[in-house]
Amino acid sequence: MDESDILLTTSVEDTHWWYRERRHIIARELKRIGKPGRAIELGAAGGGNSLTLQRMGWDVLATEYLPTGVEVAKSRGLNAIQADARKLPVDSQAFDLLVAFDVLEHIEEDYLAAGEIFRVLKPGGTALIAVPCDMALWSDHDVASGHYRRYTRETLHALISGAGLQVETLWSWNVLLRPVVAMRRKQSSGSDVTDVHPLVNFGLETIVKLERYLPVKSRRGVSLMLRARRPS
Repeated sequence: MDESDILLTTSVEDTHWWYRERRHIIARELKRIGKPGRAIELGAAGGGNSLTLQRMGWDVLATEYLPTGVEVAKSRGLNAIQADARKLPVDSQAFDLLVAFDVLEHIEEDYLAAGEIFRVLKPGGTALIAVPCDMALWSDHDVASGHYRRYTRETLHALISGAGLQVETLWSWNVLLRPVVAMRRKQSSGSDVTDVHPLVNFGLETIVKLERYLPVKSRRGVSLMLRARRPS
């Protein structure tokens, strides 16, 4: 993600179906975790996810590699710093929660970031992670977005468990719209993060919301989501 992508994401994320449903998932997982504490987000961009955490009572530190994202996050009232996820400038065992949504695929040495996730979490702390899945979906969108890879369940599980975390659950998301995404990616010549016509946006959001209730989380989707815990 470059600086223009951060600005575009910030401008559309409050209404865009993809970001809205993902925030619902974050909020759902936070309710399962329970009492809010200290949280850190890796690759926060303009801080949209961090705002969700903050609104739910968490004391959030948003970290972002690019200075534009830090500036945007600060302008939205967030505590934000510039940081490299491979070497975070924070104390060990300092956070109850870590969120990294669509970050690890941007890092060539993703194992270093995974090690940092383990390091900064308190014993018993939780990590919520999302990544794009399945190299069969690799396209110009991934190239334009600066991705090094798309993950499988096995490679994501191995990365996180290899860092010392206990994987509690791993599931697919954006399953119902995978055929549409696959078709669009084949036809695209760059990133597909764009503003969407309100009627199309409503239709896509309605479809992806169905995944809250349907037993599709074990099927192939567009993204993988994982919740893990640092052993107590």
